[in-house]
Amino acid sequence: MRIFSRLNVGGPSLHVIHLAVGLAPLGYETRLVVGRETGREGSLLDLALARGVDVLALPGLGRDLRPLGDLRALVGLWRLLRRVRPHVVHTHTAKAGVLGRLAAFAARVPVVVHTYHGHVLRGYFGRVASAAMRVLERALGALSSALVTVSGSVRDDLAALGVARRERIRVVPLGLELDALAADLPRGGLREPAGFAPDAPLVGLVGRLAPIKDAPTFLHAARALLERRPDVRFSVVGDGDERVALESLARALGLGSAVCFHGWRRDLPAVYGDLDVVVNCSRNEGTPVALIEALAAGRPVVATAVGGTPDLLGRGAFGTLVPAGDASALASAIERLLADSAGAHARAQAGRAHVLAHHGVDRLVRDLDGLYRELLAARGVA
Repeated sequence: MRIFSRLNVGGPSLHVIHLAVGLAPLGYETRLVVGRETGREGSLLDLALARGVDVLALPGLGRDLRPLGDLRALVGLWRLLRRVRPHVVHTHTAKAGVLGRLAAFAARVPVVVHTYHGHVLRGYFGRVASAAMRVLERALGALSSALVTVSGSVRDDLAALGVARRERIRVVPLGLELDALAADLPRGGLREPAGFAPDAPLVGLVGRLAPIKDAPTFLHAARALLERRPDVRFSVVGDGDERVALESLARALGLGSAVCFHGWRRDLPAVYGDLDVVVNCSRNEGTPVALIEALAAGRPVVATAVGGTPDLLGRGAFGTLVPAGDASALASAIERLLADSAGAHARAQAGRAHVLAHHGVDRLVRDLDGLYRELLAARGVA
């Protein structure tokens, strides 16, 4: 049983869908238990159902903290686990990880695994709440058969925060379906609907419009870059609760027709095929899926040096790293990439080779299959 907060558009949702599909030929029966999306997060439920994933909705697993609803969700999970009797419970994301692991412990599930796709132990809540979350995660870690992170940097951060000893935390990088992005990609998919000139340099931000993604820094960098390069245009691909405020900020900054908000797009080859530079300016990350996709498409990238991003970009070998929240540094980095197309292309091609070798779905499935079999054998489960 895989327990996950919600199938909103993003990397963790793709991760759990790919695992449910990929593990089936190896003899696993998976039930995916999820909460509901909120606001303008988008949903990948239709993709999960189309791929034949057994999905069960449990509304209380969603993002919002509601004590009574969370207690009902905990009891509901315990009852479900007692009825289904899975050999493995694997939880993903913070709230689902808390409720799922408590329910699995109470139901005496043999193997309990939790994946940190990042973490909320720093930068999301106030000091007191963050300290309480760290205490809770240490206790839950003791109840877990294994803890998994998507990058070495996230593992090291969790160990430094005292969640668990470093050797207890496994690193299993994200795996995605990348073949379509590694092919020849079309042009014009973003420029034409935005009314941008076909030869205008196009810089894009792809992902959820949530506070932790810090899209305002992207817009401020766009304003600074336009003063030096008035020919550059900007695309924001994604949606979320921050979209209305971001559109208002774009108008206040005088970006006007130089920026277009496209909303969610499923046609990723058309999205990445039309971008000359892909930006990620998050304040915290596990492993950003948009950067894996951009590198698979051979696109130059600029990203903030947070979480697992430096690992993904080879400490700068595959893309440019800048400090978080620094619009001036971000604008300068984009400008340098646009001016040095040969150098940017060479790093992007090295990045493409890296992600195709290390971030494919087949590798992800092999890694988790090996981990599950190891943990089951340790518990004497055939």
